[in-house]
Amino acid sequence: MSDIRSVIVVAGLGNGGGTGASTARLFAKEGYSVALIARNPDQVNKLADEINKAGGQAHGFPAASYSYSDVTAVFQKIKQHSWPGHAKAEVRAALWNAGGGASGGPAWGPFLSVTEGSINNQVEGNIIGPFAFSREAILAFQNNEIDSVGRRGTLLFTGATASVRGNVTTSAFASAKFALRALSQSLAKEFGKQNIHVAHAIIDGGILTDRSADRRPSGEAEEVYLANEDARLNPDSIAKAYLYLTNQDRSSWTWELDLRPAHEKW
Repeated sequence: MSDIRSVIVVAGLGNGGGTGASTARLFAKEGYSVALIARNPDQVNKLADEINKAGGQAHGFPAASYSYSDVTAVFQKIKQHSWPGHAKAEVRAALWNAGGGASGGPAWGPFLSVTEGSINNQVEGNIIGPFAFSREAILAFQNNEIDSVGRRGTLLFTGATASVRGNVTTSAFASAKFALRALSQSLAKEFGKQNIHVAHAIIDGGILTDRSADRRPSGEAEEVYLANEDARLNPDSIAKAYLYLTNQDRSSWTWELDLRPAHEKW
């Protein structure tokens, strides 16, 4: 039995083919136990089973919503969870990859089509939920000893082009992503002094998943997009960037990365 196991908490899995799932798989291969948070219990358990069958260690923690109370409650369960084969587990990394869902209305669209439900959904997924998640992660990190690269823990946030630039159909989405970026920057400045690394990644381009289909080009342009791997981001590559951030020495911490495919239109 090894004495201490490092745990990464990943919130937001989508359909299991995007950034959150890729990050979970990669960190499991790197020896982390993986705590999975998502609102879809079937998807959470499916990915946990996949990782466990591949020789990793993962456990699903479904959340009813990304409200402050629900995120806090599920994170408390993670802290109390016993990981088989390890005398002690420490939360050493945490990724907020979740966002507002579509249940309250579409996140993208002309301003006059934005509904109150759309706004509330984006606020919950990009402001309220991340506040609760960050609080629980930082409290867990503060209990850790400083490791070989000089950190107590790494808190990661998945951002978007809309984190820094609004557009004609992103009034709700960009407002929320701006807020998420501001939260990450504030935490980086406040908790870096405690050897807690906070980093934000701007994902500037499309990731090919089923859920992104509504934002892909149509017709001939879609065929070109699908055929050209250089026109979209690979979630496995994003996961590698997150692992890089987690392993950085404290003398050269990155707060923000801008990740884009080679054929992204600047």
